[in-house]
Amino acid sequence: MKVFKFGGASVKDASGVRNIATVLQHEGIDKTIVIISAMGKMTNALEEVAKSYYNQSKELAQNINFVKSFHKNIISELLGDKAVNTLIEIEQLYIEMSGFMMMNKSSNYNYIYDQIVSYGELISTKIVSNYLNEIGLENQWIDVRNFIKTDENYREPIVNWNTTQQNISNNLKIDKLIITQGFLGATEHGLTTTLGREGSDYTAAIFAYCMEAESVTIWKDVAGVLNADPRYFDETILLKQISYTEAIEMAFYGASVIHPKTLKPLQNKNIPLFVRSFINIEEKGTSVSKGALLEPFVPCFIVKKNQILISISALDFSFMVENNISYIFKLLHEFQLKVNMIQNSAISFSVCVDDNFNNFEKFLNEIKSKFLVSFDLDLTLYTVRHFDEAALKKIENNREVLLKQLNKETVQIVVK
Repeated sequence: MKVFKFGGASVKDASGVRNIATVLQHEGIDKTIVIISAMGKMTNALEEVAKSYYNQSKELAQNINFVKSFHKNIISELLGDKAVNTLIEIEQLYIEMSGFMMMNKSSNYNYIYDQIVSYGELISTKIVSNYLNEIGLENQWIDVRNFIKTDENYREPIVNWNTTQQNISNNLKIDKLIITQGFLGATEHGLTTTLGREGSDYTAAIFAYCMEAESVTIWKDVAGVLNADPRYFDETILLKQISYTEAIEMAFYGASVIHPKTLKPLQNKNIPLFVRSFINIEEKGTSVSKGALLEPFVPCFIVKKNQILISISALDFSFMVENNISYIFKLLHEFQLKVNMIQNSAISFSVCVDDNFNNFEKFLNEIKSKFLVSFDLDLTLYTVRHFDEAALKKIENNREVLLKQLNKETVQIVVK
């Protein structure tokens, strides 16, 4: 059994959906589960729907119509005069979403976000499944929320592995190609949760772990795992193979090509991961497996934008010791600020964070009552694995370095 995952870039338009069929025909569909993300930028578009609904904004109808129009155009281009049944199925999903908006009484934005944004994956998989059936690639569409169960920590839930394992082992029969959604789960009461941005990779790993798959393949619009993001670096090198450990390190520091939670379940059952191009399907891409040496052995650059660097010291100029640092981390956790780098001296503590949930102002108001605080916004954090002098110069030249930290294998540099 094998698991394939296709992200939003692979289904951004009708030709992308057709290309999925080409990939499946090339690779074979026997005992295959296909995990699919929302189409193109539809997660972003549905986030705008969620925001406008939450804020009771007049743009709500416009934002919903944009989502509807985008999907309708793809369905019409793919299925032509045979689009009617698919359009009816998709319209039923919109009715469900509208029903939620009318009946919802909760003011919890993260809960609202999950119930609305999840329709991106539900719609995309319906379209792909129906198209594949139409061209003779017989498949079964399943609702992933019936299988992956989580707690109620919306947008960042913890998977209930025991229940999920039982659901998949007992109820999933792979007698034909299966199409399902990435990114989604559900609570024990059936309320939708999302597994974090780029969580479709994690979905693939969950199914692979529970079904003891022979492999997972993530299909992307790049050649495989590169040593740097081509959006920020002109020259990049394809990594032909890396170990689970190396991939986990890169994901931890923010490499976007593999979701951070994806790797551990695969490592635990020694399931190889392949990252391949859906554009050049003859190419082998990158393999991730146990103990594989980094090939070629080159510096690997990871970039995180929109960072906040916070410098904290005690009001009475006392030392920053365990009780102070413990309190700071408690607040960071409470306000969901993701820590990417820390450094402390005798009287100050510096931390570089992501503010993914827009809670920084609340954190600042709370911590200012007990500490002196300064901060810088809109910074960039560069992490370089296996760095050398040339790699450091590439990062530091013509940039203001605010914080730098290095060990034997890794250097992290915060710059303006």
